[in-house]
Amino acid sequence: MNLIPLKIPGAYRIELEPLEDERGLFARTFCLETLRRHGIEFPVIQCSLSTNRATHTLRGMHVQISPCPEKKIVRCTAGRVWDCILDLRPGSPAFKQWIGVELSAANRTALLIPEQCAHGFLTLEPDSEVFYMMSDPFAPEYARGVRWNDPAFAIDWPDLPRVLSEKDQQWPDFTGELL
Repeated sequence: MNLIPLKIPGAYRIELEPLEDERGLFARTFCLETLRRHGIEFPVIQCSLSTNRATHTLRGMHVQISPCPEKKIVRCTAGRVWDCILDLRPGSPAFKQWIGVELSAANRTALLIPEQCAHGFLTLEPDSEVFYMMSDPFAPEYARGVRWNDPAFAIDWPDLPRVLSEKDQQWPDFTGELL
């Protein structure tokens, strides 16, 4: 697997190095040693799966704060999504900046999302599925979020969401910190 740094410090696009022959394809999707060579510790504590029936379903923008901040690796295993990382680290040179990357079952790309960066995605096809690997367990008392359309970030989504949870619609305007 190859790690390609993105403009948000600590965020990477993960591309496979497939070995193909007459049987098909084989590729490593996770390698702790490769991550460590890039200075990344990533104990896999929890894995989750998100299935999404409708096109333009939006999930996000979610982040988990200390003492249980989590790194995530996300991969689209069915369908296609536009995935977004938003830097919410006040000391970061990329504070309040975002990046969007198309993830799909066809391109087999994954993203590594650093701690204290919010994450969300918009489905671009029906029946899209996203697989998550997390470095910390989900801790609801430390779960936070920001609104997908908060003007503080001006995220340029590829389309408007049609399906969105009530909770994700009601995150307050960002004031500079996550309480």
